[in-house]
Amino acid sequence: MPAAPELRVHIDRGEQTFVITVRGQIDYADAEGFEQAWEAADRAAMPVTAVDLTQVTFADSMLLNALIEARLRHRATGRELVLIGPLRPAVSRLLTITGAIRLFTVTETGR
Repeated sequence: MPAAPELRVHIDRGEQTFVITVRGQIDYADAEGFEQAWEAADRAAMPVTAVDLTQVTFADSMLLNALIEARLRHRATGRELVLIGPLRPAVSRLLTITGAIRLFTVTETGR
């Protein structure tokens, strides 16, 4: 029997914050998990959605597009989307090279 796929996107609901934790190498194969997480965040409609990227070791344009689309949806409904770091080099590079880093508030956890 093949091993179950590793869960790369996890959601958790706090009192005022919806948290999406992402880990590992993120690419197009993870798009469905992200879409489910964003839909859950939209249904919860909490004031803040935090995306914990501290454990992401690789990311491509799928993550970038997902974050930008989520930011647009959050702004349209008056909610805030923040990224939790520190960002690993691959994620930092992706956001910096594309200029997308300026679209987000990145909160460092101090890890």
